Amino acid sequence: MQSLLCIMDELIRHTGVVMSTSERMAHVQIVQTSACSACKAKSMCMSAESQAKEMDVIMLEPMQVGDKVEVEVRERLAWKAVLLAYILPFIVMIGIIAALDFMTEWSEAVIGTLSLCGIALYYIGLSFFKHRLQTQFTFTARKL
Repeated sequence: MQSLLCIMDELIRHTGVVMSTSERMAHVQIVQTSACSACKAKSMCMSAESQAKEMDVIMLEPMQVGDKVEVEVRERLAWKAVLLAYILPFIVMIGIIAALDFMTEWSEAVIGTLSLCGIALYYIGLSFFKHRLQTQFTFTARKL
């Protein structure tokens, strides 16, 4: 069990550039690339893509605008984000569909609409915990 925890506690790293700084925080732009963006045949293929993302990170050392940095987040937090954003809403949707299909004789359209409303309510409920989640999901940065 301990070896599984060590694997799940690894860091996910991306390089970026500091756009602005405040007392302890830096606003960093990272370029997130798809798995095939480094492929030599990407000019012939339409699936290669990259996206610039901006985020606020905690500075582990003093930084200035334009510094190249490495942004880090714990892998277990990434898995928690996947759980909250994708897996739990899917379970909510399937649960609502199964319960309504078993307990009522409503049409599939009504049951599907209600399951989508259930997912919407899930995300609205999740938004009430936004501040608490932001304190748990922290990104750190250090100079390269």
